[in-house]
Amino acid sequence: MRVFFKEQSMTKKERVAYLIQKLEEFYPETPIPLQHKDPYTLLIAVLLSAQSQDARVNTVTPVLFKKADNPYDMVKMSVQHIRDIIKPVGLSPMKAKGIYGLSKILIEKHQGQVPRTFEELETLPSVGHKTASVVMSQAFGIPAFPVDTHIHRLMYRWNLSTGKNVTQTEKDAKRLFPKKLWNKLHLQIIFYGREHSPARGWDKEKDVIYQKIGRKNL
Repeated sequence: MRVFFKEQSMTKKERVAYLIQKLEEFYPETPIPLQHKDPYTLLIAVLLSAQSQDARVNTVTPVLFKKADNPYDMVKMSVQHIRDIIKPVGLSPMKAKGIYGLSKILIEKHQGQVPRTFEELETLPSVGHKTASVVMSQAFGIPAFPVDTHIHRLMYRWNLSTGKNVTQTEKDAKRLFPKKLWNKLHLQIIFYGREHSPARGWDKEKDVIYQKIGRKNL
């Protein structure tokens, strides 16, 4: 408690600067957690990662992509066949329909290529704003700030967002952090959340960033 009251004197700007510095120290390199080889396979992997762990997705995608790593081969498979392959990641009925449906649209409307705009991506089946943001940032290098459960949780713990909803968290992140750092920072925060500030089994005393800038009422 003594440490926390001391750090309350930090301004939000100082807390953000500290956060950026510490995350860079922890994670100077930010490899993309999901295995992929191009925008299409990344899009499919991100879709599969909804409510599933990246490690589990990475056990399924090699099998799926051996059968079909492009929309043309994917639509040659049945929805049921896709579902059978991706079943371990969960929500397979919805995800299989989404994968088949978006692959068909990519062929019909985009010459088999993944579009490079949020508007076009978000019209694809099973592709929401977060999935589109990941593809834009990680496949195309376009600044975006995808907010997953880790980022939403940590932005609240760090007193940088209200925790009201992921839309507000994204707005706050984009307002606080330099745009040129968005693509790397969102991965750094995810990595930190998984290793040092999880939802379950969280040890506040060992969470160095929380001890420096966190909310005192948690």
